[in-house]
Amino acid sequence: MFGILDQQFSWLNFTILALAAVALLLVVLLFVMYAIYFERKVIGWMQLRKGPNRTGPWGLFQTVADVLKLLIKEDVVPKKVDRFLFLIAPIISFTPSFMVIAAIPFTENLYFTDINVGLLYYGAISSLSITGILLGGWASNNKYSIMGGMRSVAQMISYEVPLIMSFLGIVLMTGSLNLRDIVHAQIDSGIWFIFPQFIGFVVFLIAGNAELNRTPFDLPEAENELVAGYFVEYSGFRFAFFMLTEYVYTFALSSLMVTLFLGGWDAPFGLTFIPPIVWFALKFLLLVFYLFWARATFPRVKIQQLMEFAWKGLIPVALFNVMLTAVLKTLGIF
Repeated sequence: MFGILDQQFSWLNFTILALAAVALLLVVLLFVMYAIYFERKVIGWMQLRKGPNRTGPWGLFQTVADVLKLLIKEDVVPKKVDRFLFLIAPIISFTPSFMVIAAIPFTENLYFTDINVGLLYYGAISSLSITGILLGGWASNNKYSIMGGMRSVAQMISYEVPLIMSFLGIVLMTGSLNLRDIVHAQIDSGIWFIFPQFIGFVVFLIAGNAELNRTPFDLPEAENELVAGYFVEYSGFRFAFFMLTEYVYTFALSSLMVTLFLGGWDAPFGLTFIPPIVWFALKFLLLVFYLFWARATFPRVKIQQLMEFAWKGLIPVALFNVMLTAVLKTLGIF
């Protein structure tokens, strides 16, 4: 980050990086608060409603009020839960969601770590959140929580396979797992990978939506079947941790998609006078809007449809994309 990572260790550099990490956390938390507001407004607009419009000007303080309400609510721990696992499950679920952001480069100089295996790091760390969700469902000693936790594990493991396979084509084209190298490859070639890897992009878009447990893939928390799913026994700030995890992963996944398929901070049409971080943010917001749009549009699928779509639909398509990319790479087309 601004050359600090390349310098010799010093307490000054450590302090700067620590403050930068805190600043990033605050930015992510601010994004989460107003992503919820934006989502409510978008869905309200699509359903011919006004959305939040009472608390503060244009309802801007509605999510602030919601956060304060969750923080001051009583932290209820049911009597017959596994207390230790019940208490740490939200933390286990949330921590990886913030850790993966460290590997994402936002501009040429704005990044927190330059990992040669950044894509592998993202896939490995993000998988850890499944443990927190399963522990939360099992430790709650509630049949609906256990069912929601098991559904979530089955869904996230199933959709991680096509998710990872979807960007293998990019790895084949660039010969690197480094996210900065992938962005530079797009800048140098003048072609964003969404065009040669359009199949991979569509698979990533759908599998990423399923990984976030969002509509139409929100089976782990289907209220008409499981009350509230794996977090049904949680309240107050521990419930907020699970909600925070979902929206932080929305931030991370959208940022990763911008990096892999939309050229990262690269300016389209030669409009380089606009700062790179602005281009990154615009692409990022476009993908976030898609996730909210999907929630307002698609009905929830059945559990068997969900699993069949992953194993019989997305995985064969993702595998075909990898094989096609390998053939074209061998022929010298890519």
